[in-house]
Amino acid sequence: MVTINPRAAAARVLDQVIRQGRSLSRVLEVGSGEDQGLVSEMCYGVLRDYHRLAAVVAGLLKKPLKEKDTDVQALLLLGIYQFMAMRVPDHAAVSETVAATADLKKPWARGLVNGVLRNFQRQREALLAQAEGAEEGSWSHPQWLIDALRTAWPEDWQQILRANNQRPPLCLRINTTKIDASEYVQMLRRQEIVAICSGITESAVILEQPQDVTRLPGFAEGWVSVQDEAAQQAAWLMDLKPGQRVLDVCAAPGGKTAHMLEQADVDMVALDVDASRMQRVTQNLQRLGKTAQCLQGDARAPQTWWDGRPFQRILLDAPCSATGVIRRHPDIKLLRRAEDIHNLVQTQAQILEGIWPLLSPGGMLVYATCSVLPEENCEQIVRFVERQGDARLREKDVPWGRPLEAGRQILTGDHGMDGFFYACLEKTA
Repeated sequence: MVTINPRAAAARVLDQVIRQGRSLSRVLEVGSGEDQGLVSEMCYGVLRDYHRLAAVVAGLLKKPLKEKDTDVQALLLLGIYQFMAMRVPDHAAVSETVAATADLKKPWARGLVNGVLRNFQRQREALLAQAEGAEEGSWSHPQWLIDALRTAWPEDWQQILRANNQRPPLCLRINTTKIDASEYVQMLRRQEIVAICSGITESAVILEQPQDVTRLPGFAEGWVSVQDEAAQQAAWLMDLKPGQRVLDVCAAPGGKTAHMLEQADVDMVALDVDASRMQRVTQNLQRLGKTAQCLQGDARAPQTWWDGRPFQRILLDAPCSATGVIRRHPDIKLLRRAEDIHNLVQTQAQILEGIWPLLSPGGMLVYATCSVLPEENCEQIVRFVERQGDARLREKDVPWGRPLEAGRQILTGDHGMDGFFYACLEKTA
């Protein structure tokens, strides 16, 4: 079997994200080989610091590369990233990155890559100072997002940007019907895995170092799943009772669906517009020994899939900008555009309008996003309540988040969590 240079493999992955606009996690899913961990590490690292790295590379090139050579551009970003963030000797970083041009079938780029990397070694401080002279380079975020966060959160925008650039903790959701979180932490310690229980969420355990979750004790038996602590709040807010009919809208990949079923024996309907992603929901539920009616359908058009029986609880994990989970998905910095926000806000409003009639009087809808932008969150809910005469905000006494006119906002890094927004809406009788 021919082994490809891992830097060439990483450059190809990055090219698909940067030039083709594909999701990093989706592209990495199809990868394989013994160097997959290194490829993943380099790709996430480059995208986390993309805007600064791109500014440095631009300062080293006499003219931009052609569009067909964006894989070479990605290779240059990788080379600079190795100098700045990886424990790779400089000579090895240069030689291995230069050698990757052969696997990319770009032998002409050998001299270019060598020259650019060696010039960076000689001019490192000046080049970094130049790149960090602009906000995009200093914060390594697109300017539109820096501006949006500064406007929305004038006291907190720098904290959010810094948190976005950090490596996220690995947080586990413990199935507390199987084992107590503190017991599970002791079990991990016996395997020399350092972890702590959350001081806020009884199902959350935070690991000190990333682990192969499939090898964690009880994973195959459904004792534990990977889910950030902010996302775990959804099921707790639902206030579930056995026998209730529950709808999980935009359910894929199924983490919140499973968490709700771990909490109460409810009649669960999981809905998502993407049929392929619904397969993930089914797989996750099978591992946990849980069942739900899994439907593919558009929440904006319930007449195409709803059986007419109302729900006592609805969770809407709305499609959003995902600006609260950039630390886990740094490709969002490249894939999301300012003009996307308006379209997302419209879609969220249409889904709310579509599913509200499915909620029985006295029932509750929990609206959630992994966004930190007010247009998608507080402002969206205020507008909905103003339009909907039988919708009323229900306040929850919780030890997390920032109370707003409508709902609560977790900013990225608050309590170590991802950025999330929640609002609870009751339907009046």
